[in-house]
Amino acid sequence: MAVSTDYFNTPKVLDGGMGQDLFARGVQPVGTLWSASALIDPQYHGIVRDAHLDFIDAGADVIVTNTFTTRRNRLVENSIGDQFELLNQLAGQLAQDAKAQRPHVMVAGGLPPQQCTYEPDTRDNDAIMRDVLDQAVLLDPFVDFFYLDVLSSIREMAAAIAAIEPFNKPFLIGAHVSKGRCLPSGESVSQLNALADYTQLMGVILACVSPETALENASELQGLGVPFGVKVNAFKTTSLVGGYTQQFQDCCSGNPNEFLGTRTDLCPATMARMIQPLKDAGATILGGCCETTPAHIRAIADLNH
Repeated sequence: MAVSTDYFNTPKVLDGGMGQDLFARGVQPVGTLWSASALIDPQYHGIVRDAHLDFIDAGADVIVTNTFTTRRNRLVENSIGDQFELLNQLAGQLAQDAKAQRPHVMVAGGLPPQQCTYEPDTRDNDAIMRDVLDQAVLLDPFVDFFYLDVLSSIREMAAAIAAIEPFNKPFLIGAHVSKGRCLPSGESVSQLNALADYTQLMGVILACVSPETALENASELQGLGVPFGVKVNAFKTTSLVGGYTQQFQDCCSGNPNEFLGTRTDLCPATMARMIQPLKDAGATILGGCCETTPAHIRAIADLNH
């Protein structure tokens, strides 16, 4: 069920922001579970599947499993660590249910940062690899390729790649930049070329970044020599004093837009217009992240027409 590593050599559209879209559809957040809140309550399972379908119908060629917060440490934090296997497999199955209705779509197995969001994982490589492998094993039967989602350091990416190597399955890297031209680790986007020689690498994107940040790094992405692109967000910031994790734990609503903010200047047409120069620069992988809707994906998909 794997795709070719040259899949992104031609333009493809990724889906939008699942977590915020689920909340907009009526899912009620539980603790810091964010998007996983829709998996622990059966009444929301159909909403997850419908969100996948709406992104596909808007023009997405790829949907990502709803697994950003089914990482083990987030479930343990919310006292449901015993549901780790169940929730990851459920997320994979719901994505496959959508694919059964839209067979042309590809399913990416989302492998998120295993500790903190928008911050490097400072644990040793073995700990990172173990957590990634545990999640990848559960997703593997349901996905066409793996997507390393919003990682914040090259060391973290290399550990994740080592963890999924036994599956012999292609993968896409999603590197995060909060602002400027460096990952939260301080490494530049151009330093991602250290990963370019992996035989199963499909491409590199900047994940959950502003349109402005994506464009600021266009030349660095071009220089990697692999297919590149972006999953763009509509948050006001992802760079927080004290860090995202602490802010989320202190959050009253369980919705990160409470402290990250939502931009009001990025309607679908504006967002598409802002990333058009990235496409003109050669980007073949375009999609949305937090606070982007099927309408945003439709506008982005129209750039390919």
